[in-house]
Amino acid sequence: MSKLNVDQKTIKDLLSNNKADFLIPDYQRPYAWDAEKECQTLWEDIFTFAFPDDDFEKFDRATAEYYLGPIVTFKNDNNQMEIIDGQQRLTTIMLLLRAFYSRFDKMKDAQSQKLKEIIGRCIWKTNEFDEPDMAQLKIDSEVATDNDKVEFLSILKDGLAPTNMKSRYAENFRFFLQKIEEFVNSYPAYFPYLPSRILNNCILLPIEADMQDTALRIFSTLNNRGKALSDADIFKAEFYKHFSKIGQKDKFIERWRNLDAICERNFHPQSATPMDELFTRYMYYERAKQGKKNSTTEALRTFYSANGYALLKTEETLSNMELLADFWDKVLNQDDCFSERVRRLFFILNYAPNSMWTFFVSVYFMQNKDVNQQLDDEKLFNFLRKIIGFIWAYAITNPGVNALRTPVYAEMVNVVTRKEVTFSDFLFPEQQTRNQMDNYNFYNGRPITRSLLVWWAMQQEGQVLPNLDTIFEIEHIYARNRNEIEHTLSDKGSVEKLGNKAILEKRINIRASDYRFTDKLKYYNGFTTAKGEKKEPTIVQELLGLQTKYSDFQEEDINNRTDSILSAFCSYLKEVKLIK
Repeated sequence: MSKLNVDQKTIKDLLSNNKADFLIPDYQRPYAWDAEKECQTLWEDIFTFAFPDDDFEKFDRATAEYYLGPIVTFKNDNNQMEIIDGQQRLTTIMLLLRAFYSRFDKMKDAQSQKLKEIIGRCIWKTNEFDEPDMAQLKIDSEVATDNDKVEFLSILKDGLAPTNMKSRYAENFRFFLQKIEEFVNSYPAYFPYLPSRILNNCILLPIEADMQDTALRIFSTLNNRGKALSDADIFKAEFYKHFSKIGQKDKFIERWRNLDAICERNFHPQSATPMDELFTRYMYYERAKQGKKNSTTEALRTFYSANGYALLKTEETLSNMELLADFWDKVLNQDDCFSERVRRLFFILNYAPNSMWTFFVSVYFMQNKDVNQQLDDEKLFNFLRKIIGFIWAYAITNPGVNALRTPVYAEMVNVVTRKEVTFSDFLFPEQQTRNQMDNYNFYNGRPITRSLLVWWAMQQEGQVLPNLDTIFEIEHIYARNRNEIEHTLSDKGSVEKLGNKAILEKRINIRASDYRFTDKLKYYNGFTTAKGEKKEPTIVQELLGLQTKYSDFQEEDINNRTDSILSAFCSYLKEVKLIK
């Protein structure tokens, strides 16, 4: 069972202890607090706490407490308290204390010198005579991607932040110096009370875990502000250690920054960081190479931590991830390195009912790229067509991404062993599949509804390739409220059938009251308002062609269009050899 040491402490009790030895580890993010935001808020909150109603006498030092938050740590192999949570908070407190210490250099009274000694013991370790040793700080930073950490340590040692220092550390230190100076000028007699009350009545909650994983779990449970420490942060540290050992630390930092920028630009996962997403996509390639077909997927950190993070201690892994990130950058920016027909398939896949395709395509790219990091167009085209058919059909016949794992994981292994992707053990029986489609309720809330409508739209002759940043919504051709007025549907459920739905740009906002088909056509085809404002038409080719095909759109048209879409998709499944 994991052990924890939890003990509420004042700033003075926590930092003046000579055993205090904090390390901001290499996998943490750079310092990010801003003078005009977080530091200003901290100063105002502490000032209000220390001087209620601007009256120093209203402060009850025996009971008053201001809670600053937790500091989650674990003791590393060097006996340092490695900070998992509270990095930003503790860094700022140290800068604030150093600003007070610098101000007390100008004050010679006994009270000020006493406070200066206490603060000194919070910033520096002490010798055997309990005197601060200004060569030994109580906090250190090894943050891999923070070039400014040297300024932080310099400020703490020397108490200087000249204007040529541009880091957040310097800006925030100068901010605190200014606020302290303003306070001294306004309330010189009350000045010592402020640092005293910060030291003795501002509370931190140090939580010391027995190991890193425990500390990370504690952090994930407690954290409700800011960005949680991600798996990628841990992986970055392992890469950093490896490249530092071979003399490529600076080069690695630059490569990581570039990789992070690509991920931030392209990946937007709901429950992880963009860099985590890249590690996930790459994991499936390495997993397939290991021949893993089991449907239970390891957690990201569990996978990469195997054999002492062996995968992260090679140049090959980082290089492969850079190639994979560049590939997705081109996919998601519809780069013309891909043919028009391939870009159209990627557009369709961008509306897939789940994200499994991204893992599958990542494996395919890593295995099949040539020396120029390109893919054979014909083979890629056929591969994408097949996975569209399979993933779309499986979402109807075997709903849920979990069910999709078994066939796709097996085919991932086939990809890395250079076997053809056939899904031979999972082909669809023709009549049974059509029956399932006919009986499937294509509700708007089901992802496959939009997926199939996008696929259908892209089959239409003359359909242009939309930009990936175009937002499409599901449009009801026969308006939802129309039957309430006209009562022309024998089955009111027909309004939710697939044949009554199409994709339409979100920017074309058709008012609910415009229930008439002629009004719909006006919005589809674009028009000019009475005020001269031009409403652009849709780019959805099928909707543009409705006026030449229908004088009205009724229940029979809904049913016929439903049959057309499903019949066309069944024919597509035959074309890509997914029907048995």
